[in-house]
Amino acid sequence: MKRLFRSFGFAWKGIKSVFRTESNMKIHVSVAIFVVVMGFLLQISQSEWLAVIFCIGLVICSEMINTAFETLVDKVSPEKDPLAGKTKDIAAGAVLICAGISVVVGVIVFLPKLIKFLASLLY
Repeated sequence: MKRLFRSFGFAWKGIKSVFRTESNMKIHVSVAIFVVVMGFLLQISQSEWLAVIFCIGLVICSEMINTAFETLVDKVSPEKDPLAGKTKDIAAGAVLICAGISVVVGVIVFLPKLIKFLASLLY
C-alpha cells in the first residue's frame, strides 16, 4: 500500500510540474473551465458531458505526454538535432490533433444549443 501512495505522489508531482511550467497547459485548463461553465449554462445532456469530459482529458493528457517527450529530448539531445526536432514536432502534432478533434466535438455539442439560446433572445 505504501508503494501505491508513493506512486500517486510521483504522479501528482508530475501534474503539478506541468501546470506550473507549461503555458499551453494553462491555456488548455482555461478553455476547459470555460467549456465546463458553458456546459452547465446550456444544460448539455449526459452523453454530451461524456464527450466533453473525454475531450478535456484527451487534450490535457496529450499535452502532458508532449511535455514529457520535450523534456526527455532536451535532456538526451541538448544540441540541435533533426531527429530530436522531429520527435518534438510529432508530439506537438499529436496535441494539435487532439485539440482539433475537441473543437469539432465542441461545435457539435454547443453550436445547436447556442443558436437556440440566441434565437430565444431575439424572438
